[in-house]
Amino acid sequence: MMSNTRGGPMKMYKMLTKLMVLLGFFALSYGAIQRPDYDDTGNPEFLNPSWMARIPDDQLLSEVTMPGTHNTMARYGGVYAECQTWTLASQLRAGVRFLDIRVRNVMGNLTIHHEVAYQQAHFGQVLQGVTDFLQEYPSETVLMRIREEFSETHDIYGAVVDYIHRYAHWDLLWHSRLVPTMGEVRGKLIILQDFSGPDLGMRYGSLDIADKWKVPTLLHVEEKWQSVYEHLEAAPVGNKAQIFLTYSSGAGWLAYPRIVAKRVNAKLYDYLRAKTSLNQRLGIICIDFPAAPIIQMITNFQLKEMVKTRQAFIPSFSKASLKHTISLLRKKLTKLFNII
Repeated sequence: MMSNTRGGPMKMYKMLTKLMVLLGFFALSYGAIQRPDYDDTGNPEFLNPSWMARIPDDQLLSEVTMPGTHNTMARYGGVYAECQTWTLASQLRAGVRFLDIRVRNVMGNLTIHHEVAYQQAHFGQVLQGVTDFLQEYPSETVLMRIREEFSETHDIYGAVVDYIHRYAHWDLLWHSRLVPTMGEVRGKLIILQDFSGPDLGMRYGSLDIADKWKVPTLLHVEEKWQSVYEHLEAAPVGNKAQIFLTYSSGAGWLAYPRIVAKRVNAKLYDYLRAKTSLNQRLGIICIDFPAAPIIQMITNFQLKEMVKTRQAFIPSFSKASLKHTISLLRKKLTKLFNII
């Protein structure tokens, strides 16, 4: 009787363990898809590592449209914690330029967390990864939001500075609250400081931010998309000296990040595709599980604007108008030489 009693719970535990493994395998298998708007496979479809090289040096960073990732390092911890599948290096080479970094402070040691889920990395590895990327692609700049997560010390400034000295270098940073031009920050890291202490860079709170992240159920996805849509619509006519930041990400107990991203990313892709012919800045668009095509679509906005701006200064001639212009030049030259 005793052995049967002990065997029952053990058998049930084994069955539950197997079920969890099967469910995890099913979730991974089902989720491993690569669409133009959504990608939770291991690698980007293609890379776009130096797209900022074509942005004029005198263009304000607030006028640049760029892709970002929400909870950039959140690749572990199950479906409720995972927001990305690409490594930091892959994200940067795919074209991502805004990073959302969450650090847990334990006696000055900064580990990367998404709430309770440890992301098998520390802040030094993030800094080293960004440094390596910027050394390889000095035409680019990277913006990094830093905030404390899963600890409540409210005192990470000293640890962040220590990690910068150990894993990067002080001159790598943009040391001003002012919005820079592209030329001023090529090859630099801009810290968007979401913690107290002296200035390390720009203040995260100085941005115009839309982050309605609570999506309790799939019935609330449309409400989430509406907040994204309204902020993207406001960006082109908003203060050009202020950086706009729109999070398309969201989650809730009955709507984990993957399932929200599959729906919102599709709406975002259609929205962007409908606007490709317009010259607009949309600011930073921060995404869960972005795909290479939607990243490139975002980066193309100011590229098309620059091409059109440059072309505006180049007159287009028909054959008839070209002949007329040449004829006028000949007459002026003939008159000039006769005077001489």
